[in-house]
Amino acid sequence: MVQFANEPINQKLQFNYLEQFPTSLLDIEAHNLSSHLKAPTLFYIKGHQQQPLFITVLLHGNEITGWQAIQKFLRKYQDTPLPRSILLFVGNIDAAKVNVRTLSNQLDYNRAWPQTENPHAPEAILMQSVYEKVKNFVPFASIDIHNNTGNNPFYGCVNELDDNFLYLASLFSRTIIFFKRPKGVQSLALSKLCPAVTIECGRVGNETAIEKTVHFLEAVLKLSSFPKHPVRDQDIDLIQTQAIIKLPKEASFSFDGSDADFCFRQDLDHLNFSSLAPGTSLGKLGGAQNHHLIIHPGKDGANANGYFDYKEGQICLMKPAISAMLTLDPNAIRSDCLGYLMNRIKRD
Repeated sequence: MVQFANEPINQKLQFNYLEQFPTSLLDIEAHNLSSHLKAPTLFYIKGHQQQPLFITVLLHGNEITGWQAIQKFLRKYQDTPLPRSILLFVGNIDAAKVNVRTLSNQLDYNRAWPQTENPHAPEAILMQSVYEKVKNFVPFASIDIHNNTGNNPFYGCVNELDDNFLYLASLFSRTIIFFKRPKGVQSLALSKLCPAVTIECGRVGNETAIEKTVHFLEAVLKLSSFPKHPVRDQDIDLIQTQAIIKLPKEASFSFDGSDADFCFRQDLDHLNFSSLAPGTSLGKLGGAQNHHLIIHPGKDGANANGYFDYKEGQICLMKPAISAMLTLDPNAIRSDCLGYLMNRIKRD
């Protein structure tokens, strides 16, 4: 039976809390979950070690690798106890139903967690309630599972440079991004409670990504504790977000050479995780050439000015940078951003 969380959440938004995971869900595809769960759901699944691992999937409705990996993982443990208890939050099932990141009337589920810039939004009130529920369990670690739309490798993201955070991320990939913005993401909120990581599993539909995520979950669940020794700098490739690239809401854009305010190169997402030199072109200005990219700082106190030059209508990088999550997906660009600029760093 579905049990609703005891605390009042919002007259429009609520989450279910279940102390079991129905085996019937192991065969339900993400777009059909809304017919079975009715609301975002937090599952508690008991394991040998009591302190739970917190896992979130489908914070973006069209990023389904996390759900597929959870299904594959839990099938392995249908007849045997988990090494460690799990708290599993299945998020935006309404967006999953129509295979979109976020519905047009919603705040992005991964911009709605504590520290969000929109704390009074119904989704933020919901996530605050989920956060408080999870906090009471004193989680061992937190994993938020995502896909992205551009050509990117597998990588992890952390919000602290603590060894436990870096070790957790390194179990998934040696490529690790350190970031403090955007606000309201799950890992930033959970980093106040435990080691937390966001894992980026490439594009949807990659069977290798599902297998890699399953192996990662198994590795984390079998940890009895985090290692005492520090993570060595040579064992990870540590990159920090410096700038977030957005487009003016009213601006048009294209990738096929047709005229628009921004005419981006067709292979834009193939620049991801490349070291770009000053002068690298992302495309050219079209239309009346009266729009420029909007650059937000990727960390507190950072200067986001001077990243691009528009001489002769070319959109040219002015500083060396590593690009990430550059995308050709119109919905991702409109609802989130065009991509990120980063630099390699070392811990002090």
